[in-house]
Amino acid sequence: MRFGIFYEHQLPRPWTQDSERQLFQDALDQCELADRLGIEYVWEVEHHFLEEYSHSSAPEVFLAAVSQRTKNMRLGHGIVQTAPYYNHPARTAERIATLDLVSNGRVEFGSGESSSTAELGGFNIAPAVKREQWREGLEVTLRCMTESPFTGVDGKYVSMPPRNVVPKPVQRPHPPLWVACSRRDTILMAAELGIGALTFAFIDPEEARHWVGDYKRTLAEKCVPVGHAVNAELACVTTMMMHDDEREAMRRGLEGANFFGYSLAHYYVFGSHRPGQTDVWHEFVNKRVERGYDPEVVIAQQHEVLGAKIAAGQTQGLRGAVGTPEQIRQFLRRYEEAGVDQVIFVLQAGRNRHEHIMESIEKFGREVLPEFKERDEKRRAAKARELAPAIDAAMARRVEGGRPLPADYVMDALPRQMIRAQGGDAALERIATASAVGDSATGNG
Repeated sequence: MRFGIFYEHQLPRPWTQDSERQLFQDALDQCELADRLGIEYVWEVEHHFLEEYSHSSAPEVFLAAVSQRTKNMRLGHGIVQTAPYYNHPARTAERIATLDLVSNGRVEFGSGESSSTAELGGFNIAPAVKREQWREGLEVTLRCMTESPFTGVDGKYVSMPPRNVVPKPVQRPHPPLWVACSRRDTILMAAELGIGALTFAFIDPEEARHWVGDYKRTLAEKCVPVGHAVNAELACVTTMMMHDDEREAMRRGLEGANFFGYSLAHYYVFGSHRPGQTDVWHEFVNKRVERGYDPEVVIAQQHEVLGAKIAAGQTQGLRGAVGTPEQIRQFLRRYEEAGVDQVIFVLQAGRNRHEHIMESIEKFGREVLPEFKERDEKRRAAKARELAPAIDAAMARRVEGGRPLPADYVMDALPRQMIRAQGGDAALERIATASAVGDSATGNG
């Protein structure tokens, strides 16, 4: 089992002029340390307009910066919003490929659709068609990334003529594919499409065991890969903070963990938001008890067994991997035994302090990570052997998309189109001759 760290770039109010700069600089330091200690992945989300909850609207820029501060860490888009109204598929393909080039082939391509009204409404995407848009955007992106040239598309949400989309990624045919999953039906969809499942539902290990089983069965029975390769992995997200003293770990980590849960629910479940005015942190402090996000309840209960979710009466608060090294070690072994391929830690949450995050990363890397690394390669080889027949069968079911490039298709420069429209073939020849001897303009205008 491998490990990653995850960023929303949370920034509770109040802010100063320097808050966002410091937030990103701290995150870069955290990634550099994690890479040095052998943590294998960093995952960065794409969100828009979700102030306080996520200031991560340009993940490709942050991940590119991480690529230059690290040597081995995989750079995970967790996720790119692939609906064409968010990101044109050609631009997504270009950004993914460029990041793969500058990082020497370390990109993981996660995609998703989002379900917040802030984002859907901001980009004029109707909730009823968001999955259709995600799927079409992903399929066209993969074609742009793998076809030379891309032969064009006339889709429901995006149309584009033939073009050779460059550059191409280092990893061929394309970087590993993932999709954000929060429910069982999206886990099954991921398996049907041969995509890795990024489970952002904060599920406990015992629940993860069922999701792993569902994924494997569906992969074997129904998978028709959307890409040119299958990524049959499942990753789980959990909050994390580590200290030798359990109460100190909870004091440092639970408030941030529970703000993460509260602010997520604010935008996706129960919140009413006035852009630029609503103070989500203030609401969290005043309403966390009634909403079930009170860290004091969890501290008072002093649970010995960690869990992605902790019940408090009829409501729930997050604890996850907040505890001592030994508690976290035992917690992670349960994910490993459930067949999970990767656990992704949310450390930067709420007002969690940079120095506490760095201390937790250091402690995890030195005291917990080594035993999992020792077992990882052997377990991965065994899983590859187990799933090889199912993956081979899935690839055999795959049908190539795209369409032939018209034999006579050419792209004429704009002046050529204008002159040709006037029947000016002779003028075209004169311009071409002048250009050959350096008499023409540069063409940059």
